[in-house]
Amino acid sequence: MIPALLRRLGQTLLVLFGVSVLVFAVFFATPGADPTARIAGRNASPQIMEKVRREYGFDRALPVQYATMMKKLFITRDLASYADRGELVVPQIEQAAPVTACLVCGAAFIWVSASIIMGTLAAAFRDTWVDRTLMLAGLVGISIPVFWLGQVTNLITQSRYHDTWLFSWVPGLGYVPFSEDPGGWFRALVIPWVVLAVMFIGIYSRVLRADLVALAGEDFMRTARAKGLSPTRVMLRHGLRTALVTFVSLFGLDFAQLVGGGALLTEVVFGLPGVGRLTYRALTNLDLPVIMATVMYSAIFVVVANAVVDMVYLLLDPRVRDAR
Repeated sequence: MIPALLRRLGQTLLVLFGVSVLVFAVFFATPGADPTARIAGRNASPQIMEKVRREYGFDRALPVQYATMMKKLFITRDLASYADRGELVVPQIEQAAPVTACLVCGAAFIWVSASIIMGTLAAAFRDTWVDRTLMLAGLVGISIPVFWLGQVTNLITQSRYHDTWLFSWVPGLGYVPFSEDPGGWFRALVIPWVVLAVMFIGIYSRVLRADLVALAGEDFMRTARAKGLSPTRVMLRHGLRTALVTFVSLFGLDFAQLVGGGALLTEVVFGLPGVGRLTYRALTNLDLPVIMATVMYSAIFVVVANAVVDMVYLLLDPRVRDAR
């Protein structure tokens, strides 16, 4: 098992290196484009252009430029945004990351809990009205765009019915740090949690239901039933545990993608100063250092999550461990 883990760690490091080279090439090594002008921003003075060219080594070979950029991003952490008055990029991401993490963790708890309940119930009552109702509700959740659902939710809770007893507790758009006011933190995030989780509840519940139905005819499930175990125990202890292998794979990648900035629409709609909103603002201002840093941040999360999922596979499924 240890050789498999070490081999997967080496593959992860190699992929991260490849991603960093690709990101650098897309943003700074495109033929016919001046990376100095991209870093300096719009309407930069000749003095700023010259300063950027010397500071980032754009008058030197591409390998030197790549090394300088990675050094500024990961070692010295002094990559600056000239479009934002010289603000350092890494501290902006560090400030935004906890907001995104709080949003995604809360939504993940909701969608994992709800989808396990819905998928298990749908499989247990297969081809009944319970199954059809739950799967229809999941399909509706998948079909609703998150930005539309967020806007409708804001219209109801922030405007039209905000003064009623039902939604008078809802605070204004924005984020309240947990350290300042735990209750305000929860109230500010509970609706974004639900909005972000709706689509994933539909996807995960349908995937889990399909896996449980497929596993119902497997030999180990029939053996468990033949031993006289109750249908509930067979479903939960044997079927659900096996079906969660696919569930874990989906969750690892989706969670990492959201933490890396995939919750952009939710953050923008609800005014949450997370990584997604930071990326959106950088795209609006064509702030290339911030865009590159957030892309690298997202890529690292996705690659590392993929490696973690593979390692969890080694623990959950002996067949994978033995094959390696």
